[in-house]
Amino acid sequence: MTTLSLLAGLALGPVVGLVATLAMDVAMARLPEGETAPRVAAGVLTDAPVDDAPERLATWVHYVAGGGSGLLFVGLVAATGRLLGTGTLLTVAVAGVALFALMVGFFALVPLPRASGLPGQRLGPIRRDWAVSAATYVAVAAVVVAVAAGS
Repeated sequence: MTTLSLLAGLALGPVVGLVATLAMDVAMARLPEGETAPRVAAGVLTDAPVDDAPERLATWVHYVAGGGSGLLFVGLVAATGRLLGTGTLLTVAVAGVALFALMVGFFALVPLPRASGLPGQRLGPIRRDWAVSAATYVAVAAVVVAVAAGS
């Protein structure tokens, strides 16, 4: 696996995050509760019910978190590659599983339980649609990083 310098990783991370977030947007738009996750975050930040959360803030939170997750993913790939010493595809796959677990776990355990204005019957579909959206993000991020690493 080609290792990235710190500077290259810092430059690549937000690009990976943006591309993966744009792909995630396509998936979210097709899911019944797909676009709820950013509104959950915005609602928690403003202490507003999810359906009344500021749309602009929801968009900002979504893209900032996406860029940050791109940095996190590139860092996980670098750390996994150094620890395991495996090839690019296995390294990216292991880091992808870790990122997916972090994305879904964080959302399900931190903002979602703190969101107000959500009836209980919506929580399961919101979690499911977030998991599908996160899987889309991770899949696209993995491809971008694997290509950038020269796999």
